[in-house]
Amino acid sequence: MKIGVIKEPSYENRVAITPDVVDPLKKLGFTVSVETTAGDNAFFSDQDYKDVGATVESKDAILSGSDIVVSIHTLDEASAKKIGKDKIYIATLSPLAFPKKVKEVASASFKIFSMDTIPRITRAQSMDVLSSQATVSGYKAVLLAASNYSRFFPMLTTAAGTITPARVLILGAGVAGLQAIATSRRLGAVVDVFDTRPEVKEQCMSLGAKFVEVEGAADASNTGGYAVEQTEDYQRRQKEAIAKYAEKADIIITTALIPGKKAPVLITKAMVDTMRQGSVIVDLAAVNGGNCEVTENDKTIVYKGITVIGNSNLQSTQPMDASKMYAKNIVNFLKLFVNKEKQFNINLEDEIINACMIAENGVVRHKPTLALLGE
Repeated sequence: MKIGVIKEPSYENRVAITPDVVDPLKKLGFTVSVETTAGDNAFFSDQDYKDVGATVESKDAILSGSDIVVSIHTLDEASAKKIGKDKIYIATLSPLAFPKKVKEVASASFKIFSMDTIPRITRAQSMDVLSSQATVSGYKAVLLAASNYSRFFPMLTTAAGTITPARVLILGAGVAGLQAIATSRRLGAVVDVFDTRPEVKEQCMSLGAKFVEVEGAADASNTGGYAVEQTEDYQRRQKEAIAKYAEKADIIITTALIPGKKAPVLITKAMVDTMRQGSVIVDLAAVNGGNCEVTENDKTIVYKGITVIGNSNLQSTQPMDASKMYAKNIVNFLKLFVNKEKQFNINLEDEIINACMIAENGVVRHKPTLALLGE
């Protein structure tokens, strides 16, 4: 079977398949074809792909001639119509955020698998693109904050006096948040962390952070690492607790997302008003409205001397490693479809395959997406 890899939109630097996974894919029985210049922005040349046995073709040739088309972002409707009926398309389609877009693409009648609907179970960890890409964004958020911050991160003792360390407040201790903790600590900052899930306290403390607890949170243990909606009373107490730490913070990094819904506002405009000038907020939930009330998506603004960075696609700023991680997730996912005899089979009794197959025969089958579409 032929796997075709297409070039991402102009705003994206990553590529779905990297040269290092071409050989593992060939061993599974696949051939690989890559769109011309698809890997350029991630620093993988066409020759790099040719050197490992992949072919390089035009986009139209890949869309019409591949058994499986792979990308990161969703295809446009015109491109989707070029994929043959009963073929397979694998991408990260964000069906809960863009249900109408998914329905448009699904109308082309091929089978669609969305990598961001993979259940967060132990067996699926090696194919979890949300986790692998969150690792990148959590790391880069701290570096971005440090480069925009008006002072040092670590404590420094110099002949001119002692510089106190930066205080970092991280909201959300999922994969991105934990990576942000680790990176902030490596840079020498003092870190406070807030999360509604008490079970992550030990992880945060093991990385050297102080965990801020607010009792009475709704159970989020079965949400795959996402935030859940809380009661009004809890939200009030939550904001009171966060406000105390926000006032002392030099850096705030927010990561809280609720699938298919607006991101919860955790940092109000009033809280930002109490922060010192020269401080920085990095809002990783900007695409869903932001966890900070003054965030503007895809923009960096200065609000009363506070730099507020609204960027939910920091993965694209570290394209080489982010692409490698995504590509390995894809390879591990495709292994589910191949038996020992290298025969390809879509086994819907496999809970991972069943959860990820969001459309077939022109019809959306993903129940949460159907609910958003009112069907």
